[in-house]
This record gives sequence, C-alpha cells and structure tokens, in this order.
Amino acid sequence: MIGTERVRRKDSLPKSTGTQIYTQDIQRPDVLVAMVAHSPRFGGKLLRFDASDALKVKGVSHVFAIETGVAVLAETTFAAKRGRDALRIEWDDGEAEMRSSHDLVAYFRDVAAGRTDIEPSSFQSTGQSPETPFDGDVVEFAFDFPYLAHAPMETLDCVAKVDGWDVAITSGAHLATVDQVQAALTARTIPGRVDIEVIPAGGSFGRRGGMSSDYVVECVRIAKRVEGRPVKLIWSREDDMRLGYFRPMSHHRVWVQVGADGFPERWRFHSVCQNLLPLAPNFTATEGIADSPNLSSATTVDGKIFTPSFPVTVGFWRSVGNSHTAMVMEHVVDQLARRAAQDPASYRRALYQKAGDTRRIAVLDELCARAGWDTPLDAGWARGMAIHQAFGTIVGQVAEVRLLDGRPIVRRVVAVVDCGIAVSPNQIAAQMEGGIGFGLSAAFYGAITLKEGLVQETNFDRYPVLRMNEMPAVETYIIMSDKKPTGMGEPGVAPIAPAVANAILALSGKPTQRLPFLKGDMNAGFSIAS
Repeated sequence: MIGTERVRRKDSLPKSTGTQIYTQDIQRPDVLVAMVAHSPRFGGKLLRFDASDALKVKGVSHVFAIETGVAVLAETTFAAKRGRDALRIEWDDGEAEMRSSHDLVAYFRDVAAGRTDIEPSSFQSTGQSPETPFDGDVVEFAFDFPYLAHAPMETLDCVAKVDGWDVAITSGAHLATVDQVQAALTARTIPGRVDIEVIPAGGSFGRRGGMSSDYVVECVRIAKRVEGRPVKLIWSREDDMRLGYFRPMSHHRVWVQVGADGFPERWRFHSVCQNLLPLAPNFTATEGIADSPNLSSATTVDGKIFTPSFPVTVGFWRSVGNSHTAMVMEHVVDQLARRAAQDPASYRRALYQKAGDTRRIAVLDELCARAGWDTPLDAGWARGMAIHQAFGTIVGQVAEVRLLDGRPIVRRVVAVVDCGIAVSPNQIAAQMEGGIGFGLSAAFYGAITLKEGLVQETNFDRYPVLRMNEMPAVETYIIMSDKKPTGMGEPGVAPIAPAVANAILALSGKPTQRLPFLKGDMNAGFSIAS
C-alpha cells in the first residue's frame, strides 16, 4: 500500500459534511460552561474583583478566582460570556510587560549589537576566533520578524471532569502525554488516573502542543473546584489570539565576508529570540541555519544566539524556528548570488557541490526542470527560489510573482520534496498546499503587535488570513527515495516567504528586511511594507 493511491485520509467525508465532532460539539449531562477573564497584559496579576453583577446574569452559577484569572461558570456559553463581561476587575501590572512592539524591536537590535548585558551562547563555531574582525569585502544583512498567532478556526477548548483521584478529559490534544502529566499535577493525582480522549482539533499549528498545557490545566483547575461535574472551557476568538504562546518575534543580523569568486569565506550570525523551552538550549532559534550546507565551505562560522526573557509567552508554531531562519538563509543566498552576478540556481548548485550535498542538488535540479527556471515569463513576472530542510525533509519551492501597485501577487508555486519514502503521495501534496497557504498568510499579513503591552490584533479583521483568490496554484513533485520517511506537516511552510522575497528582489532590486510583506492599516487596507 505504501506510496499508492490506496493510502488516503479517513476523515474527509465527515469534515466535508459537517458531521466531524470537535471539542466545541461535546455535550455532557449536567455540564457547566466556563470562560475565564485573563489579564490583558502578559505578566499581569489579579488584584481584586467584584462578582456581584456577574452572578445576576441568568444562568451563571459560579464565579471564583483561579491562578490565571477569574472563572465564570454557567449553563450556556452565552451566559458565561455575559457573566464574564459583567465582572469588575482590577489588575496588578507591576510585573507585566508594558512595552510596545517598536520598543521590543529596538531592544532586540540592541541585544544583537551587544549593547545589553545578555550573554550569548554559541550555536556553531568553526575556524578563527570569534573575536577576529571580518575584513575585505564584507556584506551585512538584518531581518526583523514579528510575533505570530496560530489563529486556528477552532479556538482553544477542553472538557474535563474531576472525580476524586480520577480525571477525564476530552480535547483536540497535540501532546496528549504532556497534557496527561500536567493534568495529574494540577488535580494532585497520578498520570495513570487521568484519561484523555483525543479527538480532532479544528486547527492547532502547534498551539495545542505547549509544554505547559495551559488551557488544559486551566480547565482541570476549574473542574476541581466543582468536583463531580463536567466543565467545558471555551476561549473566545479574542482570548485565543490575545493570550499568547505566539511564534516568537526575532531579529537576525548576518555578516558575510565574500571571496574573490563571489562565495562566502566567513559567516557571522547574531540571532535574538526568546526560548520555546526555557530549561533547554535555545536551539530552535537557529534551526535551519546551524550546520547548513551553505556554511560548510567557509573558513569561519561564528554563530551566536541571544536569548532575552520577558513575560510575553511563546510556543511552537508550524515549522517552529524554520519559519524565520529559512527567510534569513535563503534571502541572504539570493542577494549574494545577485551581487556576484550569478544565477541564483547556479549559485546554490555550486554551494551544494562544495558541501557534497547530493540530496539538495537533486531537489534543485528537479525544481529547475519542473518550474521551467530558464524559460522566459510574461512581462512583469519573475521567479523566486528557496530550498530549505526542516524535520529531515528537503523542500524546494519556486514562486511566480508580480507586483501590482507594490503588492505581490503569487500565481504559481512549484514545489519539489525529498521526504524519504513517500507513504501517501496525496497527503504529501495536501500538506504542501496547506503549508504554502499557511506560510503565505503569515508572509503577507501575519503580525501580532503590542501597544503598551496590549495585543492589538484580536480577531481576523486585524489579523487576516489568505483569501481564496490569493492562493496560488501549487504543483508538488516528489523525489523517489529509499530513505526512511521524514516530516511533511511543517516543511512546506518555511520556504514560501523567501521564495516570494527572492522574486520581489528580482523584480525590484530591493531586498526584504522584515515580514510581513504588507503593512496593515485598518482604514486604508494593506500596503507594501518599507
């Protein structure tokens, strides 16, 4: 069956007919619906609250404080929301994040320049001493990336019941084993007494896979207070987008000393990014850059990670660190190629040959053939290329782009993938198409911004996703392989932003130094970012 048309999804019919059951659909006898009032600022704490008006709302049965805010329980979702809206709350912002996004961007740039007391860690160090200054023909690059929300169609939700030592949970879990342990700690029981019914989620993209299991823990805490009754916790769209575990914002500064042949002789990276796993090395900040074949022929690689810590919560986001490192590496390579007056595909081929990376060469050759890289395009159109490895899978993409009043229009994306043995070709194509749509949404529009610590994008009016008419035609081609199967859910996301950026570079001669491409103005629509 492997590699044949017989390997197909089992949930297409119920998802197409609306019969698929999600956590939002779960009903239990005697269930209470819970909503929580959270601090509007990261790091804010509850000072005091008045529940008298909330308790007057018909259907509201309980109001009490929990570690993350004030929980309101009611017979219906509408009553729970009305009760929450009626709360009078004072928050303590003494330890809250009060800066705006532009303040954080400036701070990250200062960190990368060594103007703060944050000590870096090394992610790659070869050749000369890191303190040795670069000389000769040195090119400098800088990139800024914003926070990104996951914004799935189904907001965070969970159903839990605590009955003595026993805990029963129903949820679209992403890391069910982690949720089980965290729920046990919260309910003061053992993991073996926590039963988790895992059902499909209406989108996750990493948000339901946090190591803190924040929304599951919140639901179990509430259920423990009304022991014996099931509780259905629902986060509103605004809760879901405002309360974090975002893809972290980051800043990358890159210096390249170029040789007489136009290829890099020395690389230096300063990457600034919060850590997704605070008790572990901050490796996700530079995954996709560390040990890249583009670095292998250089005499010196000096790579440093700076890890600031502050209250804004961050977490896994589809393709994780690759969501920004692919843009850094692939857009730098294109600029170096054009600076050396070389074709970007030929320049990459030479880098891969220096590194002995035959898999990337095969992907590159197939990509050029399938995309018609050397053939002419209609007037006003250009092609951009990016090739990136994530989760063991190499993905190459070519995007056909034009600029309409400065706004990029993408009509076609050709993708070539080496994911080892292709178990389900249809699913590989589907994941590539979905990943490209997800990646384009972020590249065009995605940005969570803070104003004095308050998130400004709380719904799809300010955080738009790609519309159907903006989605390009996608062609997916699979490299035949006998190597073990590797990931396909995330690798399609990372290359699309640099592929589009490289096409824009070919059209305009202007590099992209920040994402998203389009800067939002709620009154005037979206315009090309400076």
